[in-house]
Amino acid sequence: MSPDLMAPLMFGGLVVVLLIGYPVAFSLAANGLLFGFIGIEMGLLPAALLQALPERVLGIMGNSTLLAIPFFTFMGLILERSGMAEELLDTIGQLFGAVRGGIAYAVVFVGGLLAATTGVVAASVIAMGLISLPVMMRYGYSKRLAAGVIAASGTLAQIIPPSLVLIILADQLGASVGDLYEGALIPGLTLMGMYAAYVLMVSIFKPEAAPALPLEARTLKGRALAFRVLTCLIPPLVLIFLVLGTIFIGVATPTEGGAMGASGAIILALMKRKLNWSLMKQAVESTSTMTSFVIFILVGSTVFSLVFRGVNGDLWVESLLTDLPGGALGFLIVVNVFVFVLAFFLDYFEIAFIIVPLLAPVAQKLGIDLVWFGVLLGVNMQTSFLHPPFGFALFYLRSVASKEIKTSDIYWGAIPFVCIQIIMVAIVIAFPGIVTNNISKVKGGISGSGADEIRRQLDLPAEPEAPAKDDDAPGADAPKEQKDEDPAAAIRRMLRE
Repeated sequence: MSPDLMAPLMFGGLVVVLLIGYPVAFSLAANGLLFGFIGIEMGLLPAALLQALPERVLGIMGNSTLLAIPFFTFMGLILERSGMAEELLDTIGQLFGAVRGGIAYAVVFVGGLLAATTGVVAASVIAMGLISLPVMMRYGYSKRLAAGVIAASGTLAQIIPPSLVLIILADQLGASVGDLYEGALIPGLTLMGMYAAYVLMVSIFKPEAAPALPLEARTLKGRALAFRVLTCLIPPLVLIFLVLGTIFIGVATPTEGGAMGASGAIILALMKRKLNWSLMKQAVESTSTMTSFVIFILVGSTVFSLVFRGVNGDLWVESLLTDLPGGALGFLIVVNVFVFVLAFFLDYFEIAFIIVPLLAPVAQKLGIDLVWFGVLLGVNMQTSFLHPPFGFALFYLRSVASKEIKTSDIYWGAIPFVCIQIIMVAIVIAFPGIVTNNISKVKGGISGSGADEIRRQLDLPAEPEAPAKDDDAPGADAPKEQKDEDPAAAIRRMLRE
């Protein structure tokens, strides 16, 4: 077998195994070990290559950044199962009840609040589907609008900090979790505003699809409503400020912020007298399951990536993507289309662990800021939850929706919001400052290229030699001979790392 065929065969084999339906963690590990043994037997890889695996696995287990995942997951589960989502929806629904589409607005804003407190898509979609969907059906909302706005608002947990996927992306890109949180905040809030704008358009042009609540349904008024706002809205907002605010200003790391959020969630549950042994047991079990799932995928991913790099797979991917017409802009277009299509078949964890490590070195070589690139991928991967027919948010909603809501209603209701998310991807590419400027405001600048540098990189066809002249661009100091590095030397360098 030609050495040049090993990398494409390895990647293709992984895709086939995943499509068959095997768990992603075991697919990655098995594929890596299989081709590792084949490469050793054929003399293409040294036997010492696999000796690096134990150290890599121990490195994953010792990665303190990943502690943020169980902390934020536990925080979200405690808050969701203590009844916070129900109280938020009811309170904001009463506030917007007199407005056409008021409940839909409430779903959007509560989706944003749940995203900033739970960070878990499933919890947000299921909670809002159980609570708000029956109310919207009772008062004459369009089935498609109701289903679409609930599913889409639940996916805000994908991009609004403290998003779990941003933690994974930061780990795979080698970027700071705090930087990705800061960079994703404005795009996440903008996306929430675009959802609300869509509801406004529907209420104007098709008012019967989004009616206002009748007077008899608006039970809270005056002081009672003010008291409900004070007791139900203020505590989670204070918790969000403490967790995200301390991370943004640099007082706490994401891991410390997650620990503070988990402690705050327990305190809020105690204040509501909802904390009990059963709730704690469920939250701990679900958190352990989620964390184990992520760790197993990481272990499988490191096995695959070690062997894939050993057969020069990274150089193969780099040669494919760096030679695209259009330079950096062409690379971004192809990558975003590729990720969008993959989202039909793979969930965001699989995309983050399999595809992102292959894309990051290429992006860095092209001078693309990795924080901005990570946020861009996060916005794109958000569509994986809404893609008919395999979107997870659609299945979550289907599991709790009544029989009067057809599956076709859920699918058609999601399509306008998928289009909105695609528009958001284009906005992030066209206006990189909405990511980079937020980081600059918090920290007084970012490492690597800023908005102006990213814009310049996207003009590569007009100025092909500009990246070589820019000493500040990430990847500018990379050795020119890297692409032609001897495979044996590359393996030795990798083992030393």
